[in-house]
Amino acid sequence: MEKQLALQLRGITKRFGNVLANSHVDLDVYRGEILAILGENGCGKTTLMNMIAGIYFPDEGQIFVDGREVVIRSPKDAFDHKIGMIHQHFKLVDLFTAAENIVLGTREEGRYSLKDVNARVTGIAHKYGFHIDPQKKIYDMSVSEKQTVEIIKVLYRGADILILDEPTAVLTPQEITRLFDVLRRMRADGKSIIIITHKLHEVLEVSDRVAILRRGEHIATVNTAETNESQLTELMVGKKVSLNIDRTLPDHPTPRLDVTHLDLHSAEGLHVLRDISFTANGGEILGIAGIAGSGQRELLEAIAGLQPQITGDIIFHNPKKDKPVTFFHKSMKRVKELGAQGMFHDKNMKPVSFDGMSAGAIKKWVESGDVLFKEDELIDLKAKTPLEIRQLGVRLSFVPEDRLGMGLVGSMGITDNMMLRSYRKGRAGFLDRKKPKELAEEIIHDLEVSTPGVNSPVRRLSGGNVQKVLVGREIAFTPKVLMAAYPVRGLDINSSYTIYNLLNKQKESGVAVIFVGEDLDVLLELCDRILVINSGAVTGIVDARTATKEEIGLMMTKTDRARKEDA
Repeated sequence: MEKQLALQLRGITKRFGNVLANSHVDLDVYRGEILAILGENGCGKTTLMNMIAGIYFPDEGQIFVDGREVVIRSPKDAFDHKIGMIHQHFKLVDLFTAAENIVLGTREEGRYSLKDVNARVTGIAHKYGFHIDPQKKIYDMSVSEKQTVEIIKVLYRGADILILDEPTAVLTPQEITRLFDVLRRMRADGKSIIIITHKLHEVLEVSDRVAILRRGEHIATVNTAETNESQLTELMVGKKVSLNIDRTLPDHPTPRLDVTHLDLHSAEGLHVLRDISFTANGGEILGIAGIAGSGQRELLEAIAGLQPQITGDIIFHNPKKDKPVTFFHKSMKRVKELGAQGMFHDKNMKPVSFDGMSAGAIKKWVESGDVLFKEDELIDLKAKTPLEIRQLGVRLSFVPEDRLGMGLVGSMGITDNMMLRSYRKGRAGFLDRKKPKELAEEIIHDLEVSTPGVNSPVRRLSGGNVQKVLVGREIAFTPKVLMAAYPVRGLDINSSYTIYNLLNKQKESGVAVIFVGEDLDVLLELCDRILVINSGAVTGIVDARTATKEEIGLMMTKTDRARKEDA
């Protein structure tokens, strides 16, 4: 049976000033298929979809729906042509119920009847396998429930062509499986589904075809069954890219940050963090997994000095100047224990372990002066501001979740954003711009940041390029502890692996890396240990080399009752 075309794009072009976002794009979407859209950051994926959804209007080109040319100037026009878009950031009214949000903005004949709306919503949910309570308030919903409301909202309006922007970004593995089951049912019902995503394994699992964009142009569309991750990446980037995260074993990990019994209440009195305890070691990557809004952001902000109203302890192990070892321990057993803990190293800063050495050999080596003893100064970070933490000599870097709101100033150029860490070093009211400019140019070159220049406002960059600037600046600070919240969110596959390699280099240089991620496959491949958090409480810490996605997914949804039973 011949496939029926649902949507056709012919010669679609869009410019923003001198920037060419899309250039003469041709694309076909068929009835009853799932089409994935892939491409690097800034390649025009979202811009192209926004033109289909009526948010932008193309400068050139034509759009055809069911073989008939249409003009889409607004989201209302898109809905009139049965096109609906589910954005990554939900557009819901928290105080309303699911049904009230779904019906909001629609026109019904006669008076609105919420009873009828609830029944219709329930019917749609039953047809496609959604789980939803139409009368439940949005503020009581999980992320996946909110996403369900958004999808049903466009189905309620009669959409036959659905566009989903990063639909799995904040879902657990179990929720992703349920979503894919729903999408397959919708495909079987004749719906056309377009997915924008960066997760190649999900593309291969759920899509029928994959369209690749590069620098605003449509490069190719391939059948999913006839391709693989390496081929898709090469099409996206234009060259072969290694998709291996080279995780090394931790080399004598040493405690760098101890968090003990940390509690935090919000300004509204909500219990945000509950008795959080863990140790982050230098020379390892500690991953943090959890459903969005489980306290990850507040935890990192508390450590960074941005959440002062906390109880508990945050202790930073600041290495003092190392000194030659004298044979101060009569107990050889104790000397070997300290060696196993990484308390000794040689003059080349390499850790020394006395495993397998005789007592005489250890004594001879120690007394030669070739072994140094590592002694840490313990600094309490609790109730310290970020400036006070820096003045104490603590080299702590933080890549926040909110890139432009907290990490960078959108109206300033890359050079000026580099200076946010160094402007206090100026003399007599004058700022030193030379070194920040050199750093900006180095980051642009090394991380392949796409920008007109070092003085171009960062708000004009794509989300992925903004993230590269922020991560590059924080790593350039040469930290002892590096905290990164979703550092690859919105990044294409090539840029993501660049960040993973940077984090691994930090780990190998002895930095304690704390990585908050949403892709469990990446967490399991990149990290050494994974701390799982749910509703502000730790539900477990696992070895990333032996844990499974299913195990972590269950821990991410563990209830308070289950946690108490485990305790």
